Amino acid sequence: MTRVKSGVQTKRRHKKVLKEASGYFGSKHRLYKTAKEQLMHSSVYAYRDRRQKKREFRKLWITRINAACRMNDISYSKFINGLTKAGVEINRKMLSELAINDMDAFKELVEIAKKGEVKETSKTEKVEKEVKTTTKKEEKKDDLSSKTVAELRELAKSKNIEGYSSMKKAELIAALK
Repeated sequence: MTRVKSGVQTKRRHKKVLKEASGYFGSKHRLYKTAKEQLMHSSVYAYRDRRQKKREFRKLWITRINAACRMNDISYSKFINGLTKAGVEINRKMLSELAINDMDAFKELVEIAKKGEVKETSKTEKVEKEVKTTTKKEEKKDDLSSKTVAELRELAKSKNIEGYSSMKKAELIAALK
C-alpha cells in the first residue's frame, strides 16, 4: 500500500486561514497557529456583536427621541405612552429620524401624544368601562348553564348552600340564582 501525504491539503488550509487573517496586527496575520486562534476569537466577537448592535442602535434612537421630546416640553416616557394611547404605531427608528430631519412632523406627534394622554381620562370612556364590567357580571350569571356539575357544586359550597352535594344540575343553577 502506498503512503499518502497530506502536504497539499495542509498548505491549502493554511493559505485559506492566512488569507482570512490578512490585516491583523503582528504575527496574527503571518503565523498559522496565531492566525487560526485570532480567527476563532474574531468569529465569536462578530456573533456576539451582531446582537449587541441592535441594542446599541435602540439606545441611540431612544436618546435622540428623548432629546427632541425635552425640547418640546415632554418626557420620553409620557411621549411614548401618549402615542400608544392615541393608537399611533411608529417605531423608534422612524421617530428618531423625524426628530433629526423633520422637527415639524415630530412636533405634531408630540401634540398627538399630549392629546392621547388627556383622551384616556375622559368621562365617557370611564362610563363605557363601567358598562362593560356590569355586562360581564350579567354574562357570568347567565353563564351558569355552561358550567359542569362539579364547578356548580364548588360555587354552591363557597356560597354555603345546604344539600348541594345531592342536587342535580338544574337544581344547582336555580339555587345559585
